[in-house]
Amino acid sequence: MNGPIGVFDSGYGGLTVLKEMTALLPQYDYLYLGDNARAPYGTRSFESVYAYTRECVFKLFDAGCPLVILACNTASAKALRTIQQKDLPKMDPRLRVLGVIRPTAEVIGNYTSTGKVGVLGTRGTILSESYPIEIGKTFPQLEVHQQACPMWVPLIENNEHLGAGADYFVKKYVNQLLDKESDIDTILLGCTHYPLLADKIAQHIPAQISIVSQGEIVAASLKDYLNRHPEMEHACSKDGSRRFLTTDDTTTFDEHASIFFGSEVKSEFCSIPHVG
Repeated sequence: MNGPIGVFDSGYGGLTVLKEMTALLPQYDYLYLGDNARAPYGTRSFESVYAYTRECVFKLFDAGCPLVILACNTASAKALRTIQQKDLPKMDPRLRVLGVIRPTAEVIGNYTSTGKVGVLGTRGTILSESYPIEIGKTFPQLEVHQQACPMWVPLIENNEHLGAGADYFVKKYVNQLLDKESDIDTILLGCTHYPLLADKIAQHIPAQISIVSQGEIVAASLKDYLNRHPEMEHACSKDGSRRFLTTDDTTTFDEHASIFFGSEVKSEFCSIPHVG
């Protein structure tokens, strides 16, 4: 089999990851799928996130993708392990699904001097405890402090993240995080939407605190993965194409997606069949 690298997100956030992938690895074909009709995933149950993510992954496999990246922290936290352990063994053994949490967790310790790291994410990602667990495997000495930011994704997806109203919720959640530990020197944006708020976040934190986004980290991890797995590297087609699929209105998707991706996006509508 030979096909594009699939990139999945519940909505638009994964486009910030895809943007970095295409910058670092422009030769590959990419097929992006945003499940906008059922977004956001952050407040949904583990069962729902697993079911929705599984259906979208299968859709990308059916479209010829040998490798799918879950460019969504909530899906990575709530669905990735089950898909890898329960679903993939029943399928073509050459297929793979990777997430964004482990690659980030494996390097975050390199950014901190105090050993105290903050994680901002959706309620689903934070409640899953995925980041403290994964960071602890590589950097057991680190203190990880988390804060859920339930209003941020709605603000971003409604294009209100640059307005004055967003400042209230940015300051609120950042202050709640720093109230837990004043020596935090590194804040990880544990949601792929949040890079669009990075400038506002920087205005409400001390200058010595670093803000870490996932896009470049995940792109570098993908490059390393393909270098270490030549069979997968050969299975990924290389015509430099980019296709975008959405489960909702394409005009709305294109308007929002262009902001996240940094250039014009032309999407196609797709339906997601229920997978029993």
